[in-house]
Amino acid sequence: MDKKFKTAFVCTQCGAIHPKWQGQCRECGTWNSLAEERIVKSSKKIKKVAADKPRRLSAISLERFHGYHSGIAEFDRVLGGSLLPGCSLLLAGEPGIGKSTLILQAAESYSQAGIPVLYITGEESPAQIKVRADRLGLDGDKIDIINAVELEKILAVLEDNQYSIVIVDSIQTVACSYFDSAPGTVGQIREAAGRLIEKAKKDDIALFLIGHVTKEGVVAGPKVMEHMVDAVLHFEGDSGQMYRLLRPVKNRYGSTFELGVFEMTVSGLQPVDNPSTLFLSATPETARAGSVVAASCEGNRPILVEIQALVSAASYGTPQRVAGGFDGKRLALLLAILEKRGGVPMGSQDVFVSVAGGLRINEPALDLVVMTAIVSSLRDIPVAAGTVIAGELGLSGEVRAVSMAERRAAEAAKLGFERIILPEANLKGMDNTKIKLAGVTSLDNALDLIF
Repeated sequence: MDKKFKTAFVCTQCGAIHPKWQGQCRECGTWNSLAEERIVKSSKKIKKVAADKPRRLSAISLERFHGYHSGIAEFDRVLGGSLLPGCSLLLAGEPGIGKSTLILQAAESYSQAGIPVLYITGEESPAQIKVRADRLGLDGDKIDIINAVELEKILAVLEDNQYSIVIVDSIQTVACSYFDSAPGTVGQIREAAGRLIEKAKKDDIALFLIGHVTKEGVVAGPKVMEHMVDAVLHFEGDSGQMYRLLRPVKNRYGSTFELGVFEMTVSGLQPVDNPSTLFLSATPETARAGSVVAASCEGNRPILVEIQALVSAASYGTPQRVAGGFDGKRLALLLAILEKRGGVPMGSQDVFVSVAGGLRINEPALDLVVMTAIVSSLRDIPVAAGTVIAGELGLSGEVRAVSMAERRAAEAAKLGFERIILPEANLKGMDNTKIKLAGVTSLDNALDLIF
């Protein structure tokens, strides 16, 4: 080990430095918060350097930011349209969700476009990657692959070869020789990610880091790693469901409100061009009590989803409020509005609300839909067939305007629905739609119109 480098144990909570590991930080008293980090010591004196001359922002050239297109529409959409040179992306997800499958398919698409790709595998052997590629029907004849977990070896490979895209699967397996700790610890992940990102920025390499998640659903390792990368993508889904969702949590080059939808098949992940048909079990001709179709939007994409509610008499003193795919606190707030502003007593009722298909949505435009589904189940009266609803509710019971109302209406009309109920404020300038429009201003107004 180089004598200029030493390691110390730094508290991840307060930053206090300890010469050796101990269970509790002596400064802030936090338990199990010490992580090994590299300390650089140098005998060189500080020297004066010439300052770079500032440039005008308008004079900066963007020629090198041409971007790489994979040809997978759902993947490119989440990235912001294209993959830019020098950017670093962290792809995280549950074990077995399909992270390696997705990134291998993307690598094949990039390589077929003539882009040099290197796949660094630390968890699997190259033979295992080859078996997966054969199962997915991928040639892989333009993808270079290496099994390496030593950071120094990976950097040496990148120094000796010219690659435009580099994939590290996974960052938790990469270890630096400066540390005595095992791979996957906070210090190891921070050092490995930092030096790989530095190399990617220097040589204009698009870097993919595959990351694990903890049982709480957050990315394993130091939180600072999410700040270091340019984009954080979460690959979500249930192993029992056939679809997967690629959702950006952070993206310096695009929107964080986009959503990529994939279907898991025998031949790999297939992009879903029209997610509404995947998440919508109801048809314009069917109507069931407690089931309402919502016109939702994920980013710039309209998606029709089915909201289901079940209301029954409470068996115990405290009624249950259970939400699946919807914020539980938001459900409690909506029930309070329904009782206070709508005059519907809910104190003795158990309420269960679910987004059909297992999709998770936090959009405010679902407020009126959830409220309608609850009342429909309580009164056992179905909403008229062919009806779609969207609207946000205020605390005083008013129905507030929603964004992209035209796109929501167009998506509903495309799937054969006859009427869409929207906030009155959204109806201005929507005369040319191919669906019947109905505007509401308050909760009472909406319930009278629907029931």
